[in-house]
Amino acid sequence: MKEMEKILSGKGEIFSIEEAVEILEKFPKAKFDESVEVHVKTAIDPKKSDQQIRGALSLPAGIGKTVRVAAFTSIGQKEAKEAGADLVGGEELIDEIKTSGKIDFDVAVATPEMMPKLAKIAKLLGPRGLMPNPKSQTVGPKVGLLVAELKKGKLSFKSDDSGNIHLIIGKRSFEKEKLAENLKVFLDELKKMKPESVKGTFIQSVTICGTMTQAIKVKF
Repeated sequence: MKEMEKILSGKGEIFSIEEAVEILEKFPKAKFDESVEVHVKTAIDPKKSDQQIRGALSLPAGIGKTVRVAAFTSIGQKEAKEAGADLVGGEELIDEIKTSGKIDFDVAVATPEMMPKLAKIAKLLGPRGLMPNPKSQTVGPKVGLLVAELKKGKLSFKSDDSGNIHLIIGKRSFEKEKLAENLKVFLDELKKMKPESVKGTFIQSVTICGTMTQAIKVKF
């Protein structure tokens, strides 16, 4: 396959979304179902607060993973449990995490009254991208709704210290059409989030890869 040869030879050709997922499908598979990741390089200045990217969206085909959700709330614990939260608690849960240092969840949500109290574990949650934030739609009074959306596959994403954004968009076992649809939905959403202070080209490069595969450059 000519496209595969170009990828492996390091010529770095850029492919359409459909071509990229088709090439990915042809790479040798690992002994486990690898995640498929998208990595985006942006032109933002990560040191400027008004240029940081933070958002949330639900991918049409999900990501093939059960998300573990922690709900920090003093007023909606029953609601959070009924919605399927894996961990639910108020100040006692915060103190437990502070003492043990154990983070046994993938995403955290909170009701507004808990945000000042979460400062106790901000140094644990922040570096892992787990601190609830209104911009990522993980803070709000309707904690049950927040939990339910995450359990259905809603994902949060944000720019890192280098201005890059990383997101899992599925598994290699997914049909290529579903991977392509997930990737397109994410890129369409990201394009809408260009900060006003960023001049010129916002998205500089997009690549996709499996956990154990080489990266493939994607047209955007």
